[in-house]
Amino acid sequence: MQLHINQMIPTERYQQPKAGAVLSLLHDITERHGYLPEAEIRQAAVNLSLPLSQLYSAATFYTSFSFDPLGRYKLQVCEGTACYVRGAAELIQRLEQELGIEPDQTTEDLLFTLKKVHCVGSCGLAPVIRVDEETYGRLEAGDVASILANYNGRHGGEVLP
Repeated sequence: MQLHINQMIPTERYQQPKAGAVLSLLHDITERHGYLPEAEIRQAAVNLSLPLSQLYSAATFYTSFSFDPLGRYKLQVCEGTACYVRGAAELIQRLEQELGIEPDQTTEDLLFTLKKVHCVGSCGLAPVIRVDEETYGRLEAGDVASILANYNGRHGGEVLP
């Protein structure tokens, strides 16, 4: 027996949302909380009259969404070819030592989240670390502590007492 798609999903319960509604709502939740709390995703599914799996599918597809709280500052270490050849592994190792975390983890104080990325498009500056939108290039492992010092104790651009 063949089923038609409309027979598999009751249309009176689930409707197709307006284009972009799912991603827009996920971005709004992320903006409010810094990540996607489970209760918020569940409520969003109810509000959009969508199966919860559809929101989870979108959230897991895009790397800009996280189910765990992220640090105030997102550290990205480029592992593109130029950065890799010029010492990205040493930068990652030093960041792990300085922060006490591994890639894809966040410090306990929620100040830093460490990520390895494929390319940041700054090959001429290799190796590169990005902190949010700020790019630091032509680095050596010894530069890591001074970069982190620029952000330790800061909040919203102001130094905390």
